[in-house]
Amino acid sequence: MPSLEDLCVATIRTLSMDAVQKANSGHPGMPMGMADAAFVLWTKHLRFNPQHPNWFNRDRFISSAGHGSMLLYSLLHLTGYDLTMDDLKQFRQWGSKTPGHPEYGHTPGVETTTGPLGQGFANGVGFAIAEAHLAALFNRNHLKPVDHFTYAIVSDGDLMEGISHEAASLAGHLKLGKLIYLYDDNKISIEGSTDLAFTEDVMIRFESYGWHTLRVDGHDRNAIDKAILEAKSVLDKPSLIACRTHIGFGSPNKQDKASSHGSPLGDEEIKLAKKAYGWDPEAHFFVPDEVRTWFNTIKDTGKQLVQEWNTILNQYTKTEPELSSDLHGIIKGELPEHWKHDIPVFQPDTNGMASRKASGLVLNAIAGRLPALIGGSADLAGSNNTWIDGVTAFSSTNYIGRNMHFGVREHAMGAIMNGMALHSGLIPYGGTFLVFSDYCKPAIRIAALSSIRAIYVLTHDSIGLGEDGPTHQPVEHLAALRAIPNTHVWRPCDANETAAAWIHSIEHRTGPSLLALTRQNLPTLQASAAYDQVCKGAYIVSSEQGAQPQAILMASGSEVHIALEAQQVLRARGVDARVLSMPCIELFRKQPVEYIEKLLPKHVTKRVAIEAASPFGWHEWVGEHGTVVGMKRFGASAPFEVLYEEFGITAEAVVKLLA
Repeated sequence: MPSLEDLCVATIRTLSMDAVQKANSGHPGMPMGMADAAFVLWTKHLRFNPQHPNWFNRDRFISSAGHGSMLLYSLLHLTGYDLTMDDLKQFRQWGSKTPGHPEYGHTPGVETTTGPLGQGFANGVGFAIAEAHLAALFNRNHLKPVDHFTYAIVSDGDLMEGISHEAASLAGHLKLGKLIYLYDDNKISIEGSTDLAFTEDVMIRFESYGWHTLRVDGHDRNAIDKAILEAKSVLDKPSLIACRTHIGFGSPNKQDKASSHGSPLGDEEIKLAKKAYGWDPEAHFFVPDEVRTWFNTIKDTGKQLVQEWNTILNQYTKTEPELSSDLHGIIKGELPEHWKHDIPVFQPDTNGMASRKASGLVLNAIAGRLPALIGGSADLAGSNNTWIDGVTAFSSTNYIGRNMHFGVREHAMGAIMNGMALHSGLIPYGGTFLVFSDYCKPAIRIAALSSIRAIYVLTHDSIGLGEDGPTHQPVEHLAALRAIPNTHVWRPCDANETAAAWIHSIEHRTGPSLLALTRQNLPTLQASAAYDQVCKGAYIVSSEQGAQPQAILMASGSEVHIALEAQQVLRARGVDARVLSMPCIELFRKQPVEYIEKLLPKHVTKRVAIEAASPFGWHEWVGEHGTVVGMKRFGASAPFEVLYEEFGITAEAVVKLLA
């Protein structure tokens, strides 16, 4: 007779097989192979409450191997989350709660969106950083309102991806001991044996990163339990537990074969596998009564955990009333009442300053009143102006610090920021050059898909950076970033627009914000608009009073000043040209039609857009009769003034198009 535990694990496996088969698509092999390890983790170690899935002090679990989503969905269903049997039966179908890969905000209990391999691995590092920082900030003596672990299941594919190297290196350096990953060491990837392309000693690699490593039989539940207990006791190193498993466990003809990875097993093979488990081969989506009863006890455990935490909070409120108030505000995601009070208003100045410098001033003004703001740079803090003055660096000996040294790890930085934001309580930002946003792109996309507030400070935004040349001069990047749905790309024209961009990025909670900032100085405009105008995404910077324009010049960032210069020349020649600053096209696109047509009257067909980047995307605004002045090739190495002249991004070039 199988034990109750055997029945529980078989239930996880059979639910996963049945859902994939019904959908006629999916990945049954990983759920079948990792069911033992996941069962041990979820029932003996993971602290959660399915009736309150967002309970703040829960342990976080990430299925970084997101293709094995049915393992997670089966566990969520069995442990009492709001995921019904009908939801499992609708796996991978339109409108279901069970999409092909886990999606944050879509399915209760899913902590982060995974599927692109390596993203979840790095998200977990962000979760662990957030826990360590908030614990250092708020825990006092025996009262620990912030005290939880971050767990993940990671695959061979996760560990092959370059982002895992970046994130693992930083996690080991930071000694994030409350980070524990179960590695599904099944030796199989889509093309066959991992020996085809992956023969390194993973354990030695992670030991070199400063991780605690263990190897276990991934189907020996007692050994897995002991390994997790050991990992939890090692608080100065993250842990990787290699679970040697059999992909497609129990399938007579597909176990240990690539054919079980990403395709349904087939009806006949499923029957054979069920027989191997001692299961009724004709039973589909079957949960034995004793299994259902046993899993229901987890709800009671979850209630008790929350009650114990609430008791700690009550004691904490009595002994640490000010900290308690701050903690509750952070948990709720509230912004302090006067958080914008110190943001400077920049006076008109023909010399002005680089928008990257203005960004640094605004960041510091905000950070002083917004303790949830934490971040840094991919080894470019001095260039990005991302350092918070008077605040220490986050390190293995100082988790209370708010300045992050991400190192030259742009991809991991982005995904770690996502994890920090998803943990709740923190507002993360990260800096690099705009051209290196290519290295951040997968994480930016996940942030957009998941509605994560992550703020990117992307400096050196054009050929305006000058002598470093075309390798460092972004050309196609603004267009590519603007193409990502649910992403705000800001390119402010002066210091005050930069301040507005920061304010909106802090207040915008449902997607990433990217600030493209200059290296070169920009004049501070006398006509800098009020915040509510800037945050419409576009507004009139300069136009003749009471007159309908004969032409419209539109630009972002540094090129707004070229448009204003061209306007003066055109005015002297009897042509009235309106100048629009368009710092955030995504916000402008969301405005009422009346506002858009007010700025861009349909009858005005003489339109020129100016941006020192690819013209791609601007024809939406200039129309079929308009022109875009921009970059149609890569840049070059020279002083920026020479580059603008040589590439024809000048007021003179604009005037020739309209005069």
